[in-house]
Amino acid sequence: MADKKISKTEPEWLLLLGPHRYRMLRYGNTERPYTGQYWNHHGTGVYRCAGCGTQLFSSQTKFDSGTGWPSFGAVLDEKRIERRADRKHGLDRVEVVCARCDGHLGHVFDDGPAPTGERFCINSACLEFESE
Repeated sequence: MADKKISKTEPEWLLLLGPHRYRMLRYGNTERPYTGQYWNHHGTGVYRCAGCGTQLFSSQTKFDSGTGWPSFGAVLDEKRIERRADRKHGLDRVEVVCARCDGHLGHVFDDGPAPTGERFCINSACLEFESE
């Protein structure tokens, strides 16, 4: 990735993000389904990381997964995310993290649409939308 890694202190992150986004992006919390601003959003554009502004997902790959979270079939560029093993809560999942700021975004599952077969299940609070 060409973008330089972003590093901030925890107080700086809290000031930048506010309490709700801070808990999501920095501590991996998950918002309740059907509560985030983007789960039923249908605008055309790009979804960016709320922590650093990195473009992550296109509205063209967004789909209704029936889960209550924004779901995408692909990331814009695999170099913009990191996939990490997540075995918290007795589950075996793959966490999706922004490669630039290490912000927790959500998880990726193998039950998505073709052609990737992946479902990126992302917290609305971890995203900002940029309309085309």
